[in-house]
Amino acid sequence: MEDEEWVLVRRTTEKDWWSSSFMDDDDNGEDPRSLKITFSGPAEHWTDAIPIGNGRLGAMIWGGVALETLQLNEDTLWTGTPGNYTNPLAPEALSVVRKLVDNGQYAEATTAAEKLSEKPSDVYQLLGDIKLEFDNSHLKYVEKSYHRELDLDTATTRVKYSVGDVEYTREYFASNPNQVIATKISGSKSGSVSFTVYLDSKMHHRSYVKGENQIIMEGSCPDKRIPPRLNANDNSKGILFTTILELQISKSTGVVHVLDGRKLKVEGSDWAILLLVSSSSFDGPFTKPIDSKKDPTSDSLSALKSINNLSYTELYAHHLDDYQSLFHRVSLQLSKSSKSVSGDGPLPMKKHMANNNDLFFKRSKDDTVSTAERVRSFKTDEDPSLVELLFQYGRYLLISCSRPGTQVANLQGIWNKDIEPPWDGAQHLNINLQMNYWPALPCNLKECQDPLFEYISSLSINGSKTAKVNYEAKGWVAHQVSDIWAKTSPDRGQAVWVLWPMGGAWLCTHLWEHYTYTMDKDFLKNKAYPLLEGCTLFLLDWLIEGRGGYLETNPSTSPEHMFIGPDGKPASVSYSSTMDMSIIKEVFSAIISAAEILGKNEDEIVQKARKAQTRLLPTRIARDGSIMEWAVDFEDPEIHHRHVSHLFGLFPGHTITVEKTPDLCKAADYTLYKRGEEGPGWSTTWKTALWARLHNSEHAYRMVKHLFDLVDPDHESNYEGGLYGNLFTSHPPFQIDANFGFSAAIAEMLVQSTVKDLYLLPALPRDKWANGCVKGLKARGGVTVNVCWKEGDLHEVGLWSNEHNSIKRLHYRGSIVNANLSPGRVYTFNRQLRCIKTNTLPSATSY
Repeated sequence: MEDEEWVLVRRTTEKDWWSSSFMDDDDNGEDPRSLKITFSGPAEHWTDAIPIGNGRLGAMIWGGVALETLQLNEDTLWTGTPGNYTNPLAPEALSVVRKLVDNGQYAEATTAAEKLSEKPSDVYQLLGDIKLEFDNSHLKYVEKSYHRELDLDTATTRVKYSVGDVEYTREYFASNPNQVIATKISGSKSGSVSFTVYLDSKMHHRSYVKGENQIIMEGSCPDKRIPPRLNANDNSKGILFTTILELQISKSTGVVHVLDGRKLKVEGSDWAILLLVSSSSFDGPFTKPIDSKKDPTSDSLSALKSINNLSYTELYAHHLDDYQSLFHRVSLQLSKSSKSVSGDGPLPMKKHMANNNDLFFKRSKDDTVSTAERVRSFKTDEDPSLVELLFQYGRYLLISCSRPGTQVANLQGIWNKDIEPPWDGAQHLNINLQMNYWPALPCNLKECQDPLFEYISSLSINGSKTAKVNYEAKGWVAHQVSDIWAKTSPDRGQAVWVLWPMGGAWLCTHLWEHYTYTMDKDFLKNKAYPLLEGCTLFLLDWLIEGRGGYLETNPSTSPEHMFIGPDGKPASVSYSSTMDMSIIKEVFSAIISAAEILGKNEDEIVQKARKAQTRLLPTRIARDGSIMEWAVDFEDPEIHHRHVSHLFGLFPGHTITVEKTPDLCKAADYTLYKRGEEGPGWSTTWKTALWARLHNSEHAYRMVKHLFDLVDPDHESNYEGGLYGNLFTSHPPFQIDANFGFSAAIAEMLVQSTVKDLYLLPALPRDKWANGCVKGLKARGGVTVNVCWKEGDLHEVGLWSNEHNSIKRLHYRGSIVNANLSPGRVYTFNRQLRCIKTNTLPSATSY
């Protein structure tokens, strides 16, 4: 296993079908460290550890020398059991709230609305730890020799250090095709690898050694929202789990001893390999754990048996082939202007700038500079390669935490160290879950959305009961917070965050977006349309006759934001918030458009949606020139509030556009200016995308730069937003949504689209990223987009569609050109948007 010789041949991906005369990113001599997150020492905090994941299993690698910890997660480990998400008393409470709103008693309505709140969500749990203890000689390691890195190109983590004249190397990866977390430990001298390994957990568990090379840990999650007790009895009705760690060592040297019946001690080996598998009894959101037929111990043993005949090299090759088939679809390169070479500008690659071509993108980073230090210096050097790294990190994280067959990415993806994580680690549906999936389509990772669509299907089942009982409405509904059991009722607490029945509707816009990007008619017919139909049924019933002949939502909130009513009292509940109206418009537009494609124009629900659409309150401009957040121009007591919900129609929605609604865009511009730049990470990246939609490159870049603020984990409450040392984004504390939002926002700065239109470099900060190339982005209409630019101006564009005839209007700096794209051909356009070359696509497609 250790001595095999092998060579990996990189597969050709879709973006490789086109190359620019300006540059070719595969042959530019790019420093391979350019997509590595590096550390000069072991992790001191959890947010210094390195995340790896295969979609379902995750680990945070601390990189300790004498004591190494791999903190583990499995995405189905949650508290609780399936719940009853209905409240028979809700209709009466709803009637009271509506009357108070009609009477303008908003503060009283806000208080009364708390009777519509219910039980809180359940809580995401952790799995446990792999602990590796090395002998005391490792305490005297050579600190300057230490290096820890995450290579995004291979989804591999490595730790290297020296003890005396021995160099130790550890390698870690999480394989999706083989469902295993693998660790390889080796030393440069024969017989130098010795350590003790065991499994531990904060959960109720027991662990024991089986045979001479396996450690088994069996445990359970609480069946209620209470912290687990290590000494609890063994009759839990919660989710059960089993984790198995298998140890392999070199055959010629080394021995393994069993310690205390639960640890394995390796002595004098050349190398060691640890293979970890894990399973749970979770059998879907509608099956009680106690009724589950799944046996996690048997499933884990079967998982190990399935890889018994695979060497470490083969496992790694499977992992690379799987991961890189996704990750290599998109490349991004950015640099400052070559005109800075003779100036004083901080240009890390200036010595490579003599040739006016692909050499713009070579790098010569000092290996001793950690990524954290690069973040710290970004405010002054504004290194474009760090933007590339964070963009690709978001793609890496999505691949690592959301794959077909896994659970939906939660508030922390899959990575969590706490039994009581912030905000329960739950799925929050008023921005956070949606932002998790913003990059999936434009950044060419459509498969990673599959768990979201399965989750929406589960929500629709529970949500139909909530809609019927709580609101006496047809269709289905979901509120602000959910969990693995697909909770659809309001959460517990104040109306300002609890009372928001638009969570399911917002999620439904992702269904339509998936169709517009992929043009997958089978998906539209079999998956999207039935869910849109159920959502529309609820919205039609939820809308009631209101003021001025409009249909209104009552009660209504703008997520997590208060206002001052006419009586001077603070309140959150009124009617027809701008976000409500914006989301409903998107859903109605989606089902009407879907019906046209599927030949369902005459369906009753489509006719009703079309009529209702004309009676929705339009987005309006307030007295101060900003977008009104509520139907009434209330006083805003917190103008710098973190949410920008009233700008949903601009992004991710489509009802406010530069071309069709210039007055609303002007108001949106002022709204963003008024809101300010401060806020948690997800707010920063949402604002980046909003500025990009306004084609305002200066402000979009200001928000990009704003995110590059290194957070001190010991004093994180002093920060708003920012990045931790491992590039996790901060609220604070850690929330993963902004990592995904950043990737989506960068894509939005470079390419925007409708099914018929393609906007090239709409928010490119030309003075910051003067030269660049992005390859493999997706646009609506099923088109793949490659764009290269030089000294701030478009150089070449490559476009193709695998399966669909497409007519695109290409937009660049006021010029508009029609392009007819036939499937199976690559089209190259120059800066004047003239087609200068066509080629035939390879017969095999990767996407």
